[in-house]
Amino acid sequence: MPIIELTCISCPLGCPLKVETDETGNVKGVTGNTCKRGEEYGKKEVSAPVRTVTSTVRLTGGAAPVVSVRTKTDIPKEKIFACMAEIRKASAAAPVHIGDVILDNIADTGVALVATANVEKRA
Repeated sequence: MPIIELTCISCPLGCPLKVETDETGNVKGVTGNTCKRGEEYGKKEVSAPVRTVTSTVRLTGGAAPVVSVRTKTDIPKEKIFACMAEIRKASAAAPVHIGDVILDNIADTGVALVATANVEKRA
């Protein structure tokens, strides 16, 4: 049975995980974790890995040229490049406030891209 070795990123401890899978790739067990989050992370990372994407989007008429953004929740890892392609094309008009939705349903994930900073209009 294949064993996949990972470093847990659920908390600052960085536990070395070993995820045991069966021949079909189904998770049979996780060892090495010191908390329940590590077990959940190991199972999820092997079966359906997800990530939060952070970046910046161009602003028009803002006191700054860009605003920082992130996906509101995790998106499937295989959608990261599609997500970044949409972010590169995107722009927003100032003012922008924390939590404002910049793009809805980014890369057909059902997840919104939201602002993580306030940027007022240029004076």
